Amino acid sequence: MSNARSFTLANLEQAGRLMADVARDEALLAAIEQAASLCADAIRGGGKVMFAGNGGSAADAQHLSAELVGRLGYERPGMPAISLATDVSALTAIGNDYGYDQVFSRQVDAVGRRGDALICISTSGKSPNLLTALAAARAKGITTIGLT
Repeated sequence: MSNARSFTLANLEQAGRLMADVARDEALLAAIEQAASLCADAIRGGGKVMFAGNGGSAADAQHLSAELVGRLGYERPGMPAISLATDVSALTAIGNDYGYDQVFSRQVDAVGRRGDALICISTSGKSPNLLTALAAARAKGITTIGLT
């Protein structure tokens, strides 16, 4: 068996074990359900879901936002969602004028409203720009969710 095939099979098996573990984790499933309910409440209340993340998490933020605006598996009306990680002009202008720690919080201040939801995605859970965005959101009465 080739190294590429062995690597692929090992990763697929690991992913399968992870999915099985997640399916058995009642606390995690309850947290996922709560996060989904908070986002649904924001949308039903006329708000939107905002996503933010750095690096690969920025790509995840963009993907999740697109799934809500798109259809995510079945035909339905689009849902209001935006990724705060996709506007290169805003990111670079804010980073230049205010510092990189403010690239998401400044956007939350500009477009976030009470009743919205902000989901921050971070591998470490310690990104200063995401922590600042979460604080800005809480100050405005925006629901906050962290994926770490």
